[in-house]
Amino acid sequence: MDAPDDIAKILGPNEKVELYIKQKIYHPQININSVVFTNERMILRHPHALGLKKDYTDYNYRDIANVVLDKGVLRSTIKCTLRLGGEPLALGDLPNSEAEKAYGIVRENIGKFQAPFSTGYNNPNPSNAPDASNAPK
Repeated sequence: MDAPDDIAKILGPNEKVELYIKQKIYHPQININSVVFTNERMILRHPHALGLKKDYTDYNYRDIANVVLDKGVLRSTIKCTLRLGGEPLALGDLPNSEAEKAYGIVRENIGKFQAPFSTGYNNPNPSNAPDASNAPK
């Protein structure tokens, strides 16, 4: 599913949409919140005033300390712990398949955007490791 046109207008020059999820609402509602996962950030989309106005909240992957997937039978919740503290960001009532994709995207980008020593990705390419046989004795 492609992201709405209004999202394309706020993306950076090298930013690409990786996943777009509409949050499921069980009761009739005109304004449906949605979330867009890009290769650089998460964007929460909040349409209001019968869809004529939209608010956006975005979270850079550098600002997310941890992500947890709380998987249910049919629906899941993704909880993101922010570095600034406070309540975790919870994206609830997501279909399991979409929640699993979103969890993978967030987990991958947390590792990519944070300092290598904080995530355990110190040397992702072992072929670049210094050769101990050439070390001075």
